[in-house]
Amino acid sequence: MNASLPGPRPPGAATDPHNQTPALVDYNLWTTDRALSEGVEREGAAWAIADLATVGAELGLAENFERARLANLYPPVLKNFDARGLRIDRIDFHPAWHELLDGVTARGFHTGPWAHPRPGAHVARAGGYLMQAQIESGSLCPTTMTYGSIAAIQKDAALAALWLPPLFAPLYDRRDLPVAKKRGAMIGMGMTEKQGGSDVRSNTSHATRQPDGSYRLSGHKWFYSAPQCDAHLVLAQSDLGLSCFFVPRFTPDGARNGVLIQRLKDKVGNRSNASSEVEFNQAYGELLGEPGRGVPTILEMGTYTRLDCVIGTAGMMRQAVVQALHHARHRYAFGRPLVEQPLMQAVLVDLVLESEAATALALRLARAFDDQGDETETVFRRALTSAAKFWVCKRGPQLAAEAMEVLGGNGYVEEAVLGRIYREMPVNSIWEGSGNIMCLDVLRAFAKSARTSEVVLSELEGARGLNPHYDRAFEALAQRLSGDLPEEARARQVVRELVLALQASLLLRSSRSAAAQGFCASRLAQPWGAVYGDGPDLGDARAILEAAWHEVWA
Repeated sequence: MNASLPGPRPPGAATDPHNQTPALVDYNLWTTDRALSEGVEREGAAWAIADLATVGAELGLAENFERARLANLYPPVLKNFDARGLRIDRIDFHPAWHELLDGVTARGFHTGPWAHPRPGAHVARAGGYLMQAQIESGSLCPTTMTYGSIAAIQKDAALAALWLPPLFAPLYDRRDLPVAKKRGAMIGMGMTEKQGGSDVRSNTSHATRQPDGSYRLSGHKWFYSAPQCDAHLVLAQSDLGLSCFFVPRFTPDGARNGVLIQRLKDKVGNRSNASSEVEFNQAYGELLGEPGRGVPTILEMGTYTRLDCVIGTAGMMRQAVVQALHHARHRYAFGRPLVEQPLMQAVLVDLVLESEAATALALRLARAFDDQGDETETVFRRALTSAAKFWVCKRGPQLAAEAMEVLGGNGYVEEAVLGRIYREMPVNSIWEGSGNIMCLDVLRAFAKSARTSEVVLSELEGARGLNPHYDRAFEALAQRLSGDLPEEARARQVVRELVLALQASLLLRSSRSAAAQGFCASRLAQPWGAVYGDGPDLGDARAILEAAWHEVWA
């Protein structure tokens, strides 16, 4: 190890930096993340490696971290009226927000796999999105909704003809204009209402059919995500039941639509992004999908947004862990670097295992979205997307808090990025269905068809014989899935067992042997520690940390 203790302090230098960690900027997020790069290749997107390396270098620049800071320091502001008193409902953002979205769209993270489909396209996007999430996550809300919306929009020929060209454009058009006058477009979503939340079937917003076949919406939305977007997918009651409607920001004749923004939400995190409450005043909308089938239609979008909740959380996990590793490498305490101290090593290794398992699962899940025509992958996707969202997003806040604690007081101040990551983590667990909703979705998938169990167990079978803890976990899970599913109150337990087994199998089948063995020892053997670093011997700590971060032993 080349690191040495800091030298003696010269007289009068009390205010000079001493034993302080240098800022983690100007580094390549891709080339320093072997778990990510190997995972993208393993899941079928080796062709994208060169481009992703370029993206990793661009995103790691100090200027992007600064954009993220500014976009969150100066959140969006609602301007309901112009100087003449005319209703405009405009959202004003800091220029840094627009610059972040310039980068997102130029890299194709909003619609790239749809605009340029090829094997591995969704995996390649997942790799890039995971890196983008390490920089700033609020701007990923409209990115994700736009990405997911294509699955529903492309099934309507008329909407697709008008909207897909600007949606597929690799650029961000910040102008508040009708879509026909714009070079690029983005899509939002409006599902939940005051009285129902996740119970969207209790929605009271109503859509009335007009003689020309369009609809007029009346009612409200308690959460209307990214109201500045060019259109939203909205749930409302029609004469034939709860249906999905495509509600543009401007009507076909160029007038501002009757979507009145009441206020922006003052959120715990996700502060750079605008989330709003709106009232519909005879808002123009077009039916999307079959009448009365609004939930299945909007879930065409929701399945993709749930995928992004997993990828985004994995990305934030990675940045939190890297911040902790970087600090532990440079910070001295009690005569030696933190990274050399056994108890700190135990914590860091545990954080690395959590992060790498989340990355592996996110990329495997993305591959299931690439193989749309494959029946096995479709079954896998339907069951495991909700399961992965539940578990990975639940682990995020605890990991971020532990990483912050590694930095101590320096991690708890706003100049550091960990505070923002910590506040951001819960939204991915809450948005697009809370933990209980996800677990119930998983139970329904297994109850609906025995094929789900067959596909999942076949996926897990490939890692048998590689670790005794895994083998025992596999047998227990196989027995559980072959019998009657547990009652609703035990849903979280079975989903946890399912996801941990899948994460372990992915690590065991990867090239990351030390991490795989440590993961199985800590997550599948009992007892598992209640907090990070409180568990069994995780094996070769040096090998795990060295593989996780390029500079740990530099």
